[in-house]
Amino acid sequence: MDRSKYLTVSQLTRYLKLKFDRDPYLQTVYLTGELSNFRLRQRHQYFSLKDDRAVIDAVMFESKFRQVKFRPEEGMKLLVVGHVGLYERSGRYQIYIDRMEPDGVGSLYVAFEQLKKKLSAEGLFNLPKKPIPQFPKRIAVVTSLDGAVIRDINTTVRRRYPIAQVVLYPTVVQGEKAAADIARQINRANERGDFDTLIIGRGGGSIEDLWPFNEEVVARAIANSKIPVISSVGHETDTTIADLVADQRAATPTAAAELATPVLTDTLLAIQDDQNRLANAMQNRIAFAKKELAKQTQSYIFQQPTRLYENYAQKVDQLTQQLVQLQQNTFVNRRAQLQQLTSRLAATSPRHQISQQEQLVAQLTKQLQTAARADYQRRQEKVAGLIRQLDSLSPLKIMARGYTYVTKDQRVVNHADQLTVGQSVQLHFADGQALAKITKIKEQK
Repeated sequence: MDRSKYLTVSQLTRYLKLKFDRDPYLQTVYLTGELSNFRLRQRHQYFSLKDDRAVIDAVMFESKFRQVKFRPEEGMKLLVVGHVGLYERSGRYQIYIDRMEPDGVGSLYVAFEQLKKKLSAEGLFNLPKKPIPQFPKRIAVVTSLDGAVIRDINTTVRRRYPIAQVVLYPTVVQGEKAAADIARQINRANERGDFDTLIIGRGGGSIEDLWPFNEEVVARAIANSKIPVISSVGHETDTTIADLVADQRAATPTAAAELATPVLTDTLLAIQDDQNRLANAMQNRIAFAKKELAKQTQSYIFQQPTRLYENYAQKVDQLTQQLVQLQQNTFVNRRAQLQQLTSRLAATSPRHQISQQEQLVAQLTKQLQTAARADYQRRQEKVAGLIRQLDSLSPLKIMARGYTYVTKDQRVVNHADQLTVGQSVQLHFADGQALAKITKIKEQK
């Protein structure tokens, strides 16, 4: 047998792998299928794509999967792009995916809806909204350094409320690193702790351009902010996760600045009006108080103050008389009660009861002694009768009439068959014993 014709499994698998790797039709494959056996892993993702007739294994490495904006779910219809290769260890072919998006719906839209659903379930959108301060001293703005947002906000604040200070926290508002940078700047503004209002935003653009404001890290940074947040992202028709979490949403950066500040001239006019109203109110109160003072000054209390105490003095006299009378009545009642209780105590004196009880004890003692003597006599008579009965039944008395009984080995002989000829026995009489010997035995039949 020529063994050189045979290949090892590894050799065959390696050959097939080279075939897969060199086939130009397998280098870029556009595939649609249903997601199956998906379980989110820490790094690389392993799952399957299937249709009604076939299943193919799929691999998506960590670097590629991080670019996916939505979270794949079991049973989701997907559009994927990748290359087909063969895994030598298992000998199975699989597709290595470079890009992935939902079939029929944009991936960013799916990711937006998934995050929106998740944060809504956590109650992040229903947190109590912090009120925007009416007269801010310092306003923090998280946006691009060279964008139109900061210019519009500065222009509006200077026009409306120039005494407020605007502090820019420059950040990247587009790209993969934008979300982390936006969240970092929001946290920096909170760490400083001396801002009244925080505005975040950027200009308009596509959903891809606005995507950093749909990231979870930005949403949580806004929710955790101790400073009231006004969100101004995109155009009026654009809605981001940041808008839903923020305490206030503005359609434009200018609108955000208007929400954050009052109009200084209007505020000064309002203050002037309040001062005038306050002065008028105080003058009216002072005039009213003067009238009341004049009225009270003319009162008889101030003209003849002694009259104020006349009624009280008369009332004190009446109450004093009532108190004396009440004390006298109480004393009389208490004395009558004392006499009544003394009479009852004398009637229920324990001396009389003790005397009665002593007589009763003497009587009962006499009865007990009489009963004891009678019982003792009855018991003596009963014992004498029992003695007489016992004496009449005594075997000694019977033996005194000539009867005897026989024992053998200190046991009473009741029957003749207990004896044998020549055996020695004892005869017991009333006045003594005798030793006898059996010479003949005659049994009655």
